[in-house]
Amino acid sequence: MSTVSLYTQQSKNVWKTWAYMFFFILLFAIIGFALAFYYQDVTIFYIAIAFSLIMNLFSFWYSDKIALRMAGAREITKNEYPDFWNIAENLSIAAGLPMPKLYVIDDPIPNAFATGRDKNHSAIAATTGILSMLNKTELEGVIAHELSHIGNMDILLSTIVVIMVSAISFLSQIFFNSRFFGGGRDRDNNGGLMLVLSIFAIILAPIAATIIQLAISRKREFLADASGAILTRYPEGLASALKKISSFSQPLQHANNATAHMYIVNPMGLNGQIRNDDEEAKISWFAKIFMTHPPVQERIKALMGEK
Repeated sequence: MSTVSLYTQQSKNVWKTWAYMFFFILLFAIIGFALAFYYQDVTIFYIAIAFSLIMNLFSFWYSDKIALRMAGAREITKNEYPDFWNIAENLSIAAGLPMPKLYVIDDPIPNAFATGRDKNHSAIAATTGILSMLNKTELEGVIAHELSHIGNMDILLSTIVVIMVSAISFLSQIFFNSRFFGGGRDRDNNGGLMLVLSIFAIILAPIAATIIQLAISRKREFLADASGAILTRYPEGLASALKKISSFSQPLQHANNATAHMYIVNPMGLNGQIRNDDEEAKISWFAKIFMTHPPVQERIKALMGEK
């Protein structure tokens, strides 16, 4: 894939991601307004906003530690995995990024992810499976992909999106619990339409929020693939790595839906692996909506400049 086309893809994905973020924030405002209207109390709206801010601050400082602990990762030294260390160090210098902390997950299934709040407080975790399976150029492609997530600020963006989805789901759950126990107030006929619209917004908001979260995650994967290929100047390395990784359908031992979007491929064992004859699997547009990652076949085609 040429450098020009990679930068073009990078620019498009950045624009589309921020467009999704705008609609996501708008969605959060809508559900807050709907709750405030339903209970006729504007204080609920302010409480909801304050709650989401507190969750964001907590995730900003501690999300990386939580993600690494959930993955069962342990920090390593250069002597333990010199190849992993040297590749990460060299690519960090080439990318103009500080060297991230490196972690290893004792799991034979190949996978990796990046986490942290910014480029100065970042980490890359890789499974023992991916470190033993990939050759040098393939491992360079994977690490460049994860470094691109760090350089593109994906690690913070993905955390904020997860927290906002959680906040919306939490607000909706409060509403349904209160309705179950007889909460809420009666409305006259004049307010009936607004009441129905409010309930409708509260019901659909968590679903829409999750779809937007997954869409953002898929766009960031394409962007990291493109940026990683630019960094190594060898897109074939990452394409080959993705092909090998996607041949495994087993989930990681510590796989978790909450952090699935952070990995280079879905750790839940739903990678849509490429068949031995390299025939492209047919995936409907509806199925793609609920995927944490783009189909591996599409990612490989993008890397190789194929249509």
